[in-house]
Parts: sequence; structure tokens; C-alpha cells
Amino acid sequence: MSATFEIRPMSPELYRKQTRRITLIVAGLFIALALLLSTFCVQLFGSAGGDNFRWNLVGVLLGLALTVAMVRLQFWPRPWMAPAVYGWQLKRSLMRIGNVMHKVKAGVAVGDPTAMKLLRFYHLALTQMYQLDGNLSDLSQQVREMDQHREAMEAQGLDPEQNRLEPAWLGAVKDL
Repeated sequence: MSATFEIRPMSPELYRKQTRRITLIVAGLFIALALLLSTFCVQLFGSAGGDNFRWNLVGVLLGLALTVAMVRLQFWPRPWMAPAVYGWQLKRSLMRIGNVMHKVKAGVAVGDPTAMKLLRFYHLALTQMYQLDGNLSDLSQQVREMDQHREAMEAQGLDPEQNRLEPAWLGAVKDL
């Protein structure tokens, strides 16, 4: 992910409704493809009355591969997939920061402005992820740490509204 990611306001209820619909569409596509391709493989390569498990398995795996390809190549850019794409990008951004969190926290401990911004973005993105997923109990456990960090940023004169993840921040923190 070399592009900048920005947190956008989103209704959790609408997000969950739309992503449930997208999940049903993708699952339905997978089931249909897996059944069709399994049947096709058994018809083409199987033996009557024999053990056709491997051909069924091949059909299911082909259905999975075709479903993944269709989602990434055909569905991904479509407007109706936007909530799922946004959620994936949000979680991917959190994962990328989580992978260097030890460096981020070390940078925050010495007052590095880039690390401070990165941790604040992480907190804001984590808050949104918990809200979108409806996981408010885990969010409540993080509030104190988030508030303390926001206050530390304000004390340093840094803007606490870090809604944009700049890829350069990750590189800078890795070099700390």
C-alpha cells in the first residue's frame, strides 16, 4: 500500500448492512462456482460409481480461485463494493502500523513527532474499526491510552486530528 489512506466518516449500521450484503453475494458466487466446477470436473474426469473426491476438491479449489479473481479484478473497483474495500484498507493500514508498533511506541517514548502522529492515526483508525464492527467493549478498554496520547500530542503542539496515514511515516518510524 504505497498510497495515502484517509479515515472517512461512515455510519456503522449502514456499513454492516452493506458488508453483509456483499458477503452474501460473494459467498453465493463461490457456492455456485464450486458446485458447477465440481460437477464439471466429475463429469469430465471422474468415474461412474468411483471415488470422485479429488475431482470435487479440484472443482471447489477452482471455484475459490475464480471467486477470488473475480472479486479482486471485477468487483473491487465497483461502487457497490466500496464499503468492503474501505474496511479492508482500514484493517490493512492498522496491520501495517501494528507490524512496527514496537518502533512506534519507542518513538513516542522519546517524543518523535512522526511516531506521535502515527500512533494517533492508529488510535483513530482503531476506534473506527471497532465502531464499524460493533465491537464497543474492546474500544472502551483503549479510551484511556488514546486520551493520554492525544493530550501528549496537544502538549507538543501537534494536531491530534491525524485522519490520514502517510506512507512516509512508516518508513521514518522503521528507521528509528
